[in-house]
Amino acid sequence: MNKKQRTMLVRIIVSAALLTALHFIPAAGWLRFLLYLVPYLVIGYDILLKAFKGIKNRQVFDECFLMAVATVGAIALALYERSGDYTEAIAVMLFYQVGEWFQSYAVGKSRRNISELMDIRPDYANVERDGKLERVDPDEVEIGTVIVVQPGEKVPIDGVIAEGSSSLNTSALTGESLPRDAKAGDEIISGCINMTGVLKVQTTKEFGESTVSKILDLVENASSRKSKSEDFISRFARIYTPAVCYAALALALLPPLFGLLVPGISADWGTWIYRALTFLVISCPCALVISIPLSFFAGIGGAGNAGVLVKGSNYLETLSQTKIVVFDKTGTLTQGVFEVNGIHHNELEDRKLVEYAALAESASSHPISRSLQKAYGKEIDRSRVTDIREISGKGVTAKVDGVDVAAGNDKLMAALGIPFISCHCAGTIIHMAIDGKYAGHIVISDVIKPHSQEAVRQLKASGIRRTVMLTGDAAKAADQVAGTLGIDEVYSELLPAGKVEKVEELLRTKTEKEKLAFVGDGINDAPVLGRADIGIAMGAMGSDAAIEAADVVLMDDDPMKIAKAIRISRKCLRIVYENIVFAIGIKLICLVLGALGIANMWLAIFADVGVMILAVLNAIRALFVKKL
Repeated sequence: MNKKQRTMLVRIIVSAALLTALHFIPAAGWLRFLLYLVPYLVIGYDILLKAFKGIKNRQVFDECFLMAVATVGAIALALYERSGDYTEAIAVMLFYQVGEWFQSYAVGKSRRNISELMDIRPDYANVERDGKLERVDPDEVEIGTVIVVQPGEKVPIDGVIAEGSSSLNTSALTGESLPRDAKAGDEIISGCINMTGVLKVQTTKEFGESTVSKILDLVENASSRKSKSEDFISRFARIYTPAVCYAALALALLPPLFGLLVPGISADWGTWIYRALTFLVISCPCALVISIPLSFFAGIGGAGNAGVLVKGSNYLETLSQTKIVVFDKTGTLTQGVFEVNGIHHNELEDRKLVEYAALAESASSHPISRSLQKAYGKEIDRSRVTDIREISGKGVTAKVDGVDVAAGNDKLMAALGIPFISCHCAGTIIHMAIDGKYAGHIVISDVIKPHSQEAVRQLKASGIRRTVMLTGDAAKAADQVAGTLGIDEVYSELLPAGKVEKVEELLRTKTEKEKLAFVGDGINDAPVLGRADIGIAMGAMGSDAAIEAADVVLMDDDPMKIAKAIRISRKCLRIVYENIVFAIGIKLICLVLGALGIANMWLAIFADVGVMILAVLNAIRALFVKKL
């Protein structure tokens, strides 16, 4: 609780105590009025000042003006009628301030929760100087500086580990509790927590450009991008507030004037003015004006805790309407890492064939060569390899331990006149020949992510009617991945421009209410991310391109988060619509009851403060999305 909230709580308690005490003090006339004026001013002086400033600045119609007119009017009516009943006016202001305090506390608490859940801002960086660690402001650390991150400390700036190994807690970034291992040579991003070993990190970015700064900036500025629902409420309030003020004025004046002209109809000014004041209290649009932005704010904060960064409430709203999901393949549904997946028709031991292939390909930096070296699992002894000759578009030939080795595609085998056995598996096929004889082939392919199949299933269960995969890969490999995952449509052998054209074609075929989301890695797919109704960047930890291009950023590369992001958005929008229907419905009912004289000031207090509190409580539910 901050100082302002504590002060308001004291004012509420003092005013309530004074109001209670005055019931036991016998006083009448002007003395009674002055005594009751004390608790009224204690609790309502700031509302009166705001109303006065609003009138002075020609911004009259807001909730402060409504409260000021209603309560001052009620006091004036009690003076006019000499009833001495000032309790209702003070109670209206008191309960209004209770509602405002509760709203302020709830918003503050939700902000603190979000700050704690996204507690990734580093306080300092350790720089080693003269053999001692010195704490400095992360803003002062230049690119290329070696910083020291001790166990339990946050990584303050993006960089590369120069020395040491450790486990990293990335839960603040990804929403996942599973630690990640890191060693010398690995990239490391700010916001992670070092759990075990001491790390020396050479910085590659300034603090302002680091991942942690970009994420915090994204979250903090999310509220500036308003959804259609928020814009509707803002426009509604601008029209609604003056309309109810004029309606209250008409309710106070027209019936008694009509009664003066038509015999038999009551012209009791006090009754109609009281109804008009009740009408004003009921009409205050606090519940809508406060709860709708709070719902979106809580939804964005809850999504951030789950590792889903949404750039604004407008994107959250669009995400909830998604019916078509288009995927990039490599790095999104697959790991983007080539691995040896099979060895067929082998005339030697599998390990020996891979050894020959890895040594023959040892001079290449191609991903295929790296996957062979990884499968070999030992350090390459280049002294064993001679006469390496790379044949463009076909493969390589070399001598390994004096033995002639050829490794390449079917074109290489045909060029060497060596009969080979075709492979029907999807992927890159490395045919091997040893001493001029065919020795089998190695299948290398991109590995499907463990959760991709379940992610597609969950999307369909969530109401996604169409899933599409776009890739630059060959049709055979693309069809196999799409078939394994249950993707509805697949388009292969596409260049980046072809992906944009295909997305535009899909956009033309959907209905106006349906939204299309494109999910990519955020680096190669920036044009498509920008063209879709909503762009989702997958596996974007540390990727500047992803954060810039996408509307939604998933902070790890788990495709399950796509369905979760959509469920979060739908829960948030459901809460928004619940609050809109509930607040407007209750208001309209109570306004009619107030105009007919059935509702008194106490019901008006519930219609204003009670509805606001219930709407705020409902809005805060959007913060809790862990089990979605």
